[in-house]
Amino acid sequence: MPTHTTIADDHDIVRRVIAGDINAFGFLVQKYQGHILTVVSNHIPYNQAEEVAHDVFVKAYQSLLTFKFKSGFKQWVSAIAVRTCYDFWRKEYRSREIPMSSCSEEDRSCLERIMASQLNQITFEKNSQKEAVELLGRALHRLSPEDRMALEMVYLDGLSGKEAAVLLGWSVANVKIRLFRARKKLRKILAEFLED
Repeated sequence: MPTHTTIADDHDIVRRVIAGDINAFGFLVQKYQGHILTVVSNHIPYNQAEEVAHDVFVKAYQSLLTFKFKSGFKQWVSAIAVRTCYDFWRKEYRSREIPMSSCSEEDRSCLERIMASQLNQITFEKNSQKEAVELLGRALHRLSPEDRMALEMVYLDGLSGKEAAVLLGWSVANVKIRLFRARKKLRKILAEFLED
């Protein structure tokens, strides 16, 4: 939990940057780059995480005039990081859409094995766990960016609906509706794997 002094120090640095001391922003980058890289790495492929984290700080710098001094800089820049990840997936999805019919027979067979293991409540071996993670990634890739981010934040990152709403800039009701619909879509995608 950030101390009042930390928040006050961050607020002072933001005021300095807004007043024209652009080099002072480097203190905030240095202080929070590890945290932001962690946030981004949880949602973006590892090989692109550093570039996306850099984009977060560029957006933060460009948006400093919108910073509300009521909250801490860390919370504010974390919300920008989540939205930047969301933007990453929206761009990614626009650039390539993969129809379900393009899944290989191997992918379908793999999913069937995983589902059978779950139904029989057999403990996954390490290879099965890796397959499950890969297939979950493929299934998540077929969701909209909004659905994907909501599911990941609540079910994979362990955030509450309220915490996810703050970071995404949505209402709590919107997050709950999105999660309900996203779970339904994910079940349908998994069922389609099994049918094929």
